[in-house]
Amino acid sequence: MFCLCVFLQLAALERQIFDFLGFQWAPILGNFLQIIVVILGLFGTIQFRPRYIVVYTVWTALWVTWNVFIICFYLEVGGLSKETDLMTFNISMHRSWWREHGPGCIRRVVRPSAPGILDDYSYVSVTGCIIDFQYLEVIHSAIQILLSLIGFVYACYVISIFMEEEDSFDFIGGLDTYSYRQPPKEHVELKPVKPVGK
Repeated sequence: MFCLCVFLQLAALERQIFDFLGFQWAPILGNFLQIIVVILGLFGTIQFRPRYIVVYTVWTALWVTWNVFIICFYLEVGGLSKETDLMTFNISMHRSWWREHGPGCIRRVVRPSAPGILDDYSYVSVTGCIIDFQYLEVIHSAIQILLSLIGFVYACYVISIFMEEEDSFDFIGGLDTYSYRQPPKEHVELKPVKPVGK
């Protein structure tokens, strides 16, 4: 479980960094919750606390759903559009960091030539990308889904083991026919010992 949690944390941290660079607030919030819940699940595993692991499994189902939504968002499934400001909560016009900085992308800043437009407002032209940004985002989400499903199955296994151990655990003398507080029901007959040498 520890190695899986390390992979989940690294994947979430990597994604968090690039979402911060793109000012995508919805994924930043989701990644932050993922990091916290993975730590909670790891703590629950180490400390034998099944309730924490149950919280992790419920969150994992939500996390998988969120990543499926992100895949649908970037592939524009069901009327979703990657050109909307949904991922930034409509606060800003930022997009995925990979849009302009993907592998092989050539970024050109073009200043508008029309009079009356502010000088700091510019258009960005991106060409030559090896992989389009939406596919990079889909790959990130697919990796998150794969790791989360493995974590979900493993967490269910750990919960079942903890529940079996809880059911089979015997407190000191708790289920015995007699306990340490009560003498056994069998009586031992004592015989006097003859002194030696008389």
